[in-house]
Amino acid sequence: MTIDMENILIRRPCKTDIEELRRLFMVTIRDNFEKEGMGNNEEGINREVEEKNRLLQEVLGANGADRFFLVACDQEKIVGTIVCGPCSTLINECTGGKLKGVMEIGTVYVLPKYQKKGIGTLLLNAMYIVLLSNRVEAFCLDSGYKSAQLVWHKKFGRPDFIIKDYWGEGFDHMIWYRRLDDISIIYKTCVPI
Repeated sequence: MTIDMENILIRRPCKTDIEELRRLFMVTIRDNFEKEGMGNNEEGINREVEEKNRLLQEVLGANGADRFFLVACDQEKIVGTIVCGPCSTLINECTGGKLKGVMEIGTVYVLPKYQKKGIGTLLLNAMYIVLLSNRVEAFCLDSGYKSAQLVWHKKFGRPDFIIKDYWGEGFDHMIWYRRLDDISIIYKTCVPI
């Protein structure tokens, strides 16, 4: 599938997006669980989907007062999400509170057929701009998905915290902490010759 990145729009979600975002969360989280070999864990999938839906309702209800939520759209279709907000309890527990008060980037989900096309990077770059415009100096990011850990390792290098076997034997949890001064905002476009 070829994506024309000029057609990708990054915006904040609105209440009319709720059902489409619920479907996106279900599809992407189920896909992640299948990639990780946990596809039959309906309880885990539903729990994670409900957590993302709760977060969405919180953001829409408070109009994003302490969180920044962005969606990527291909024409009118929502194809990806990213959220930044206060550091999670999980990160605080895993780091002994060392990142308390740091903003956390999370809920980076892109529909499977739109993955590896640059949409996640576009969302991440848009979030960097939002954070910089709000005078945020640093962020953290975590992952328990091995496939996502590979992506974050490529983008950010070695994680600052590795919690061995957190999700079960061989399933580590990784946390990155980065200062925005050390991050490059990358924009790639193809120009016909």
